[in-house]
Amino acid sequence: MSEPLITVEVTYALPNKQRLISLRVPVGTTVFDAARQSGIGDEFEGLDLERATLGIFGKVEPNPRQRALQEGDRVEIYRPLTADPKETRKARAKKSPRQG
Repeated sequence: MSEPLITVEVTYALPNKQRLISLRVPVGTTVFDAARQSGIGDEFEGLDLERATLGIFGKVEPNPRQRALQEGDRVEIYRPLTADPKETRKARAKKSPRQG
């Protein structure tokens, strides 16, 4: 009897290129393993899955090599931040005219 399979998605996006890959994996496949099995790392120059932050449906997964996926999960590969969001808001607030 063959191993049961589940369907999951793996996604990564740059400002000018996005990719969503659907794949069937064995039950027990981890977040990291699905990202590797998808082959998405080969489609984006400079994407290092070993160091990338991974998550599921917008929530960072602290243990992607241990967290097993469930049917329908979407693995997301996050880019590093180029600016601190708090500092960006502060800079915007300084530039905007004071409202009274």
